[in-house]
Amino acid sequence: MEKMKTDELIAKDRKHIWHPFTQMKDWQVDDFPVIERGQGCYLVDTEGRRYLDGVSSLWCNVFGHRVPEIDKAIKKQLGKIAHTTFLGLTHPTSIELAGKLIRVAPKGLSRVFYSDSGSEAMEIALKMAYQYWQQRGETKKKKFAKLTNAYHGDTIGSVSLGGIDLFHQIYKPLLFETLAVPSPYRYRWSSGDDPERVKKESLEAMEKALRENAGELAAFVMEPLMQGAAGMIDQPKGYISRARELARKYNTLLIFDEVATGFGRTGKMFASEHEGVTPDIMAVAKGITGGYLPLAATLATEEVYEAFLGKYEDFKAFYHGHTYTANPLACAAAIATLDLFKKDRTIEKLQPKIRMMQNRLKDFYKLKAVGDIRQVGTMIGIELVLNKATKESFRPQEKIGVRVIESARKKGAILRPLGPVIVLMPPLAMTARELDKLFDITYSSIEETTE
Repeated sequence: MEKMKTDELIAKDRKHIWHPFTQMKDWQVDDFPVIERGQGCYLVDTEGRRYLDGVSSLWCNVFGHRVPEIDKAIKKQLGKIAHTTFLGLTHPTSIELAGKLIRVAPKGLSRVFYSDSGSEAMEIALKMAYQYWQQRGETKKKKFAKLTNAYHGDTIGSVSLGGIDLFHQIYKPLLFETLAVPSPYRYRWSSGDDPERVKKESLEAMEKALRENAGELAAFVMEPLMQGAAGMIDQPKGYISRARELARKYNTLLIFDEVATGFGRTGKMFASEHEGVTPDIMAVAKGITGGYLPLAATLATEEVYEAFLGKYEDFKAFYHGHTYTANPLACAAAIATLDLFKKDRTIEKLQPKIRMMQNRLKDFYKLKAVGDIRQVGTMIGIELVLNKATKESFRPQEKIGVRVIESARKKGAILRPLGPVIVLMPPLAMTARELDKLFDITYSSIEETTE
């Protein structure tokens, strides 16, 4: 009976649905589970098979599925109102959440602008930075600088800041021009992989770009500590604090994209905290609701906010908004999420698990296809190569990442590849025993696919 139900659902999916980042021709023949429910850090399909949620349902789940405190908060809010417009109105849940966000955010960020997704939060950040300079009279400052390999979302502005040709090349005629600063991709740095050399040369390139374009540059945009969708590219110690210094030196706003790195993923609430850095604008999303509902926020300093103040007829307002901005149900889930961080001492309890993951990852270098492993907190990228000595990559047609995650799925874990990079980003609440199982499955899946 369950098999018949699953087959029927799959047939209907293939008939009507268009999935993101998916070659739908392959989807018509490939096997895939139909996820029906969740329990703790497991996903359960329509046939009752259980899978460890090894990528936090695309990097957003924090405390697992069906968390009583978050469930209760949403149900309580549902008894009041599910949605009300945020244009010209407000509501208590959004106000409470804003206060909580400011209290945990890097010191100096004081204003919260809500939206629905990380892409939108970054689009808002770009528009804020641009309008900020226009209204301060520095009208030549219209350009943006970014790191190579960057990914900041899928809307036109955020794609303009992207640097992953696989995702973005086809849209190039639609995009605005940006300045690319070489990402400190140590494993594939052109002059060798010595960490200090990579740090020095990449920061020199950053300063050169900011110095030469200072009069026209509105903002420098980056994911701090770890570039997620780029393939989990980590940054050396001191990198983000130097970026802060250079942006200030060359009169450029600094925008941090903490959509993936925020809410505990790096071992602190925000990646910025590792070096005591406060950006001028910061985008957050994903884990903000514990992985329950769509919500995002763009946080700004008071200085940025004040550039938008004036008389009605000055038309200095920030003309941006969405139908579901600050949705009360999502805000309620976010409040419950932040309360759980504090109540459960989540960040503190995460530290031994991060060290355990570091130790487990050392064994992965025994596998002949593992070229590099990059980890910041619970964010992990395992780069697979055809030849360790030459760092030769697998060819796209070999679909090495896809084959590894298909193997892992059969063993009971959901993973996600970024090309030849296998990503692990478990929920923060995953137990040590569950983490051990996840790492065992990942190891054997890579071994089985590549040995």
